[in-house]
Amino acid sequence: MSAQRVFSPLYGASSIRGFTLLELMVVLAIVALLIVSTPFAVAKAYETMQYRAAVRHVLTGLKLARLEAMRWGRDVAFQVELDKRLYGVEGKLTPYPEQIELRLLVAATEGGQSAGAIRFYPDGSSTGGQIDILRSAGGGVRIQVDWLLGRFVQRSLEQ
Repeated sequence: MSAQRVFSPLYGASSIRGFTLLELMVVLAIVALLIVSTPFAVAKAYETMQYRAAVRHVLTGLKLARLEAMRWGRDVAFQVELDKRLYGVEGKLTPYPEQIELRLLVAATEGGQSAGAIRFYPDGSSTGGQIDILRSAGGGVRIQVDWLLGRFVQRSLEQ
C-alpha cells in the first residue's frame, strides 16, 4: 500500500496523510485510562443495582403481606432475620446482598435483637415499625410502616 500525497496549506504539497507518534500516544493513553477505570464503574453500578433491588423487594414484600392479610382474613408478617441476612413474607424468606445493611425497629411483641417482623392484620392495620436499608457507600432509605392504617412511606436517609 503506497502513501498518498495530498496538498495541505500548512505543510505544502509534499505532506503524507497519517497519524503522528504523539497523536497515537495520546489515544493509547486515553484507552488505557478507560480500561483501568472500567472495573470501578462496573462495581459501583452493580452495588447500586443490588441496593435498588433490595429496596424494591422490601416494598413488594410489605405490600404482599398486607394484601394477603386482607385477602385471607388472617395475620401475615413481613419478617427480617438480621443474623441470617434473610427477609420476606412468612415462610418465603430470601437472602439480601452482603453490601446492604438492614436495621429494624418493630413493636416489642414482634422482635428481638437479631430478628423481627411487621405484622399486618385483616383490617389493613399493622404492628408498625421501620426498616432502614443502608448502602455500603453511605446513604440509604427508611421505610416507615404506619400501625393504624398499615401504609408505608419511603424516605431518604441523610448521613
